[in-house]
Amino acid sequence: MDSLPDDNSRYKDVEYWDQRYVTERCYDWLGNFSKLQHILQTFVKREDSILVLGCGNSSLSVDMYRAGYRAITNIDYSSVCISAMSARHSDCPGMTWHQMDVRQLSFPNASFDVILEKATLDAIMVEEKSPWEVSPQTACFMHQTLTEVSRCLKPGGCFISITFAQPFFRKRLYSRTEYNWSIRHHSYGEGFEYFVYIMTQGEELSPEDAALEKKLLEDAEAPPVTTVAQTEDKEDFLSSIDL
Repeated sequence: MDSLPDDNSRYKDVEYWDQRYVTERCYDWLGNFSKLQHILQTFVKREDSILVLGCGNSSLSVDMYRAGYRAITNIDYSSVCISAMSARHSDCPGMTWHQMDVRQLSFPNASFDVILEKATLDAIMVEEKSPWEVSPQTACFMHQTLTEVSRCLKPGGCFISITFAQPFFRKRLYSRTEYNWSIRHHSYGEGFEYFVYIMTQGEELSPEDAALEKKLLEDAEAPPVTTVAQTEDKEDFLSSIDL
């Protein structure tokens, strides 16, 4: 793939994405809608108001639209991406496109029934080398993002996070009482497993997740271990971290 960066850190660089979106029409991280439709349709109703974080040039939003989900708002921090996707899908009334930072969502409180991300948080964590110890900068970025997601969810709404990250590591970031949600997870994929986390607003953490939060607060510095990430996607950063 010609659009692969020389260094994985560039996945956090908006200029890299602007350049990539000029020539690349579509790329779907972690598989397309058909691979996870059976999971999403359990939690997302066709009449729900949906926000897609870091939409990129994925076909996910348009595939969902064609499947009957019509109230879809898409955001991305690349103006090139938003301009291209807005023009390309101008024939989809009810679907909108906005340039926006996931850490500062310009929507009122309780705006959406569903907020969805697919590999956006993985890209945020691209420079992390250990699943046990996230850097203060990335931890702050993630907390700001998840706080905004929680704020914009309606009571009973769902945050759906689609990622290659296994529950043992990713739930360490999601299990916080202040986000005011419960956590469930599912998986999909043949031979290579991806994960779908469902955070339901207004529900308490399970006893297991509450215990995890307590342990992390008591022992913020866990001992490092060496892990081997699964690899399938052509994008290098998916094989460089296991978060």
